[in-house]
Amino acid sequence: MTDQLRIALAQLNPKVGDLVGNLALGRQALADAVSAQADILMFPELFLTGYFPDDLLFKPKFIADAVATAKELVKATDRTDVVIILPTIWQDSLGLHNAVIVAENGEITAIRTKHELPNSDVFFEKRYFTAGALPEPVTIKGVTVGIPICEDIWHEAVCAQLTEMGAEILLCPNGSPYWRNKQHVRKNLVRARTEEDQIPLLYLNQIGGQDELVYDGASFGMEPGNKLVFQGKSFETDFIISDWARSEAGWTCTNGKIEELTSTDEAPWRACVLGLRDYVKKNGFKNVVLGLSGGIDSAVVAAMAVDALGPENVHCIMLPYRYTSEASIKDARECAELLGVRYDVVSIGNPVDQALVELQPVFGTRPADLTEENIQSRMRGVVLMAVSNKLGSMLLTTGNKSEMAVGYATIYGDMNGGYNPLKDMFKMEVYRLAAWRNANVPGDCLGPSGMVIPQNIIDKAPSAELRPDQKDQDSLPPYPVLDAVLTALVEDEKSVAEIVSDGFDSEMVLRMQRLINIAEYKRRQAPPGPKLSAKAFGLGRKYPITNGYKDLIVG
Repeated sequence: MTDQLRIALAQLNPKVGDLVGNLALGRQALADAVSAQADILMFPELFLTGYFPDDLLFKPKFIADAVATAKELVKATDRTDVVIILPTIWQDSLGLHNAVIVAENGEITAIRTKHELPNSDVFFEKRYFTAGALPEPVTIKGVTVGIPICEDIWHEAVCAQLTEMGAEILLCPNGSPYWRNKQHVRKNLVRARTEEDQIPLLYLNQIGGQDELVYDGASFGMEPGNKLVFQGKSFETDFIISDWARSEAGWTCTNGKIEELTSTDEAPWRACVLGLRDYVKKNGFKNVVLGLSGGIDSAVVAAMAVDALGPENVHCIMLPYRYTSEASIKDARECAELLGVRYDVVSIGNPVDQALVELQPVFGTRPADLTEENIQSRMRGVVLMAVSNKLGSMLLTTGNKSEMAVGYATIYGDMNGGYNPLKDMFKMEVYRLAAWRNANVPGDCLGPSGMVIPQNIIDKAPSAELRPDQKDQDSLPPYPVLDAVLTALVEDEKSVAEIVSDGFDSEMVLRMQRLINIAEYKRRQAPPGPKLSAKAFGLGRKYPITNGYKDLIVG
């Protein structure tokens, strides 16, 4: 039995399915733990497989390979004094489990399985895993330790059971994705568990982008009495060491570093940058290309791309037509110069005009309408995809959540691309972040300081510039109004009557509801992007495409 513990938390960035690469990360973390003379090393939830593997878990060979990889890391503990807590998948006679292995001296000493399986929002673990029984504590270095796994701490029963069975300290591995204010939600949750059970809880989270999810790390430790004893970095890998001592009052932290949390102003930018960086790099790309229109959305995406990948890996192209203003051409060029990226101009004038000539026998005498506007957008998509194919760069999409909600985007045109950093960001938030980025250089970002988005881009009225003197507000309510209504309809799931009672025009709300519903087919074909809110299109919100339901105002 010991009265002193040094605990290492490996806040790492695994890649889903990369068993070899994740094992290498694990070996390095173990070596770091040995160097730090740690007693315990804990990894994030399902570390070796990456979180979350989805239907890879239906592949028997993947399961066998994952278990074999876990055993390799277990063997690596031989001839060390470090005990590892290794989250992994594990198969037994009852089924497949989300589990943790406790191992030391090259041997597995305990296995515990997750009791509470999430089955909502973005994770549907009941599709894959068998729930474990209420877990018992394990003994590590003579200390009785409880190991609740992620969702287990969202329910009182698991931690209560562990405490009743003598747990002196709780070590919790997690795969908890970011969304707005999530860091505070986690703190409130852990505060409640430590007050109920009167023992410390160490919360470990992974970092990194995985398709539409971004994990922000921000691991921390808390003692009863709302005492934060250490705080890990946000949106960066970290190797967190804390020292603990046992007295008659229980375990207390004697040494823990508190990093400053990323602010609520900075966090959305960091989430977009991390999600973009990992999506590009984990999928084998080095460079990105995007259309730089002189508008706010493409300028913000260009700045995010530079922060994520460096200016040398970002290629911006202006694609003017007869309706593109001189101001937009000037603004796009200035933005590219401020960011230090490659900038080319490829006119779509001749291709669009020739397409209209070729289509004239089919169109006949029908008047011009949205069709001609969409041809411009789709021609830009053709050019950008051609550059992507020829140069091997991933094409970035630049539409925001406000536009995607109401279908104010052209499928197979400006929706083309492999990833959209603004997919879950309303228009007014795009403006806010543009001004914020001009005044701040976020941590671990690669872009320049100072102004990176010309003020004129922020100040001017938004326009798709697909017809003379066009403005977004010709077709949509003012963005502050639109975003408020969309937040109510999409994120809060309010009824039309409730929104109207809040003071919004009933005809406008009904129209926005209709536009949201009929644009579902577009969103199903849109590229992924980082989830920033509690209710994001795609992974977190799936409505039927063929949908006859209409929420009408009654009375």
